[in-house]
Amino acid sequence: MIYKTLMFRFYAGWHQWPLWVHVFSWGTLICLTVALVGITNVVGHNVWNGWRESSGLRHPTYTEQVFIENVIRTRANTWSNLAYILVGLYSLALGWHDLKQSPSNRSGYLIQTPALSLTFGVACCYLGIGSGLFHASLTRVGQQIDVAAMYTPLLTLCVVNIGREIPAAWHVRLRPFPIWILLIALVAAASWLLFVYKWSMSSLIVLSSLIAVIGVSLIADQFQTLRRLDLRWGAMSLAMLVAAVACRELDIAKRFSHPTAWIQGHAMWHVLTSLSLACIYCYYRSEINSSSKGISDGL
Repeated sequence: MIYKTLMFRFYAGWHQWPLWVHVFSWGTLICLTVALVGITNVVGHNVWNGWRESSGLRHPTYTEQVFIENVIRTRANTWSNLAYILVGLYSLALGWHDLKQSPSNRSGYLIQTPALSLTFGVACCYLGIGSGLFHASLTRVGQQIDVAAMYTPLLTLCVVNIGREIPAAWHVRLRPFPIWILLIALVAAASWLLFVYKWSMSSLIVLSSLIAVIGVSLIADQFQTLRRLDLRWGAMSLAMLVAAVACRELDIAKRFSHPTAWIQGHAMWHVLTSLSLACIYCYYRSEINSSSKGISDGL
């Protein structure tokens, strides 16, 4: 039932978006995939010698077999990160589309503030690249980037919630200063600090806290009278996240698949969490303001 609902919602959204959004997103993904396949075939051997190893190289946490002498040391867990990049490309395209349009005053905050869609797109691409680098290399720096990159899309969603509750612009010397600039700077600064101090904190606590903030905001939205959002997107995002956690835990327990299988539990974690991010992004795009007052502040 959840699968059918998810497919229906994406199908409906698919037809609402301009054709060029799909062409750009899938075309870029295909070109990137072909380029990466070509590069790995040309290189053909391990390029990670001399890099500091992560503990997962010699003592794998996940089920998938590690090919130490290959450019891509874990296949499924590496290539599955393209799902994050696809979500990022769609967000970039939709943000650009919003920027070039004149959104209705009833459009939600995310549509009226394309800069945050663009930021979310960059964040998802960053996550795909960072996680892909780690699973391809199983190096310590790759692990640091991987974990830090997980926070950035969630931080972006958190500042979307902040932006909806404060004025769109502050006036400095009688000139409006758009708040989205400060919000993006906040995301960048927090992402950098979480990268630098990655080894000093629990990623589980940080991730859980960010998800909890978004969850509380989602619940609070249901008591708002000035805006409406499609809660089904939020429910599907949660369902995808729960399924992702289940796949990941089964994979860690070595109960999901064979080590050489192309469908791995942690790879499914990547795919399902990317769908979860896509759903929650669509949730914020579904916002409709009941009041006629616009909130746009330029970009």
